[in-house]
Amino acid sequence: MFRNTLMGGCAVVVTLGLASGPGLAQETINLTVAAGHPEVFLWVKHLKTTFIPTVNAELAKTGEAKINWTEGYGGTIVKLGSEVEAFQQGIIDVGQMSGVFSPAQMGLLNLTYAMPFGPTDARMVTEAVEAALTDTDGALAKLEEATGVVYIGGGIAIDGYNIASTKPLAKTTDLQGVKLGGAGPNLAWLNGTGAVGVQGSYVTFYNDIKTGVYDGNIGWMTAQAPAKLYEVAPYWNKVGFGAMYIGGLGVSKQQWDTFSEATKQAFRTAAAAYTKAYFEEQEQRYQAAEKTMLDNGGKEVAFDEADRKAWIEQLPNPTGAWAAAAESRGEPGHKVLEAYRDNLKAAGFTFVRDYLAN
Repeated sequence: MFRNTLMGGCAVVVTLGLASGPGLAQETINLTVAAGHPEVFLWVKHLKTTFIPTVNAELAKTGEAKINWTEGYGGTIVKLGSEVEAFQQGIIDVGQMSGVFSPAQMGLLNLTYAMPFGPTDARMVTEAVEAALTDTDGALAKLEEATGVVYIGGGIAIDGYNIASTKPLAKTTDLQGVKLGGAGPNLAWLNGTGAVGVQGSYVTFYNDIKTGVYDGNIGWMTAQAPAKLYEVAPYWNKVGFGAMYIGGLGVSKQQWDTFSEATKQAFRTAAAAYTKAYFEEQEQRYQAAEKTMLDNGGKEVAFDEADRKAWIEQLPNPTGAWAAAAESRGEPGHKVLEAYRDNLKAAGFTFVRDYLAN
């Protein structure tokens, strides 16, 4: 088991509300929670359906405070990638902390992308990451210092990444000259294979593959099937990049520090409930998404194990540049990676290659 003692943060405006009982003043806290992604993404959906209701329920038990929530998703309040600035400017008080879209400030949260071909178990990955962040001295403190946001838990990981394509890819020679769309951190996984990485996202994948801008994409099943990418890239090539941690929940430190301990605990409890609900639905969606893909002409392609091992061994070590960038920001990058690797080993997973040994 991993030890998890994550703290949290949130920006607030405080007023006095109606008394919740004789002689008791109930604090009303006005908060804005927002995300750049729309609610169709599970990590946004469960902000609305799990996190907020749990905070409210926990606070109702004590009666000392209640939240007046303002919600905005899908870029209505904050654009994807501008979350840190929105926190710092007081535009949002509660939101998601994701290094994928804010590498300059939250790059520490991108650690799994620096260690690809890891576990496909998203829960295992998340537990190992959160334990590494918590137990590595200075990790969360430096993140908080760089962003002004307190990480309160609520960590999540995406189900295992693979490659979708217009033709089957069963070995590394099949990748030669194939153009694949993907987010920045993912494209480095293709180095040395002969494949050509092209910056893209699920907003553009379908049309770009259909029109021949590229021949497939790096992605995950619970996004791939809803986007109907099996229509343009029917081959789901199981290269096994692994599940990837994408971040957790944060609250502005400036206002978090004004919360009572009971209110802080309500947020921590809600963050844990958020993670639990997210994974329960993600696991259900995975099975349904896979069936949808196969029922609509998609085909799963097993990747040659010997070729996969050779790919991993020859891959330019992705941890070096990542750790150096983290250390340059004053973060204990190498120690966090070591803790993550060791936590996974304790849970029963060992990487094919020990990236940190060279």
